Amino acid sequence: MRILKYFGFVSAILAWVIILACISLNPWFNFTKNAFSDLGGPLARDPWLYNYGLIAVSVFAFLYAVFLAKVNENKILVVASAFVMVAAFFLALIGIYHEGTYPHVFVSSWFFIQFDIAILTYGIGLLVAKRKLAIYIVILFIIGNVVAGVVRWPSAATIEAWGILIIDVWVILSFLDLIERE
Repeated sequence: MRILKYFGFVSAILAWVIILACISLNPWFNFTKNAFSDLGGPLARDPWLYNYGLIAVSVFAFLYAVFLAKVNENKILVVASAFVMVAAFFLALIGIYHEGTYPHVFVSSWFFIQFDIAILTYGIGLLVAKRKLAIYIVILFIIGNVVAGVVRWPSAATIEAWGILIIDVWVILSFLDLIERE
């Protein structure tokens, strides 16, 4: 079970590997004009790599959240872990309802919204537990959303990359919190 504590890193790294591999297979992709989901759409070369890749990433993210729910002691942190599980489910749905399908915009938007809710709730849970990294996670939530709302993003991929980076920083902070408690 302890190996699951590394699955946050596995999901973060695997996501970027898949995105970069798909970009390399699709030279038409333009970071400042496209959305990452275009890499899994009907015009992409090998869209299965992106779509099945997101499903694989979602499994690792879900298992990391299960681990967090198991090791965290207060109810708010457990609820935050459940929000991460729901976000992971929406990530899998992005791979199932790829670009060009009706529910795609909904499931991709809700992946990021759900993860935002998870990050805020996790920060509040750490505040209640009086843990050192709590304020950093709350600040991460605030900065992530303020920047997302203020910047004029040239494309969906640019704001998606921002959202993924915020999630990656949360993975690091949540891992550091786990290490600090060992």
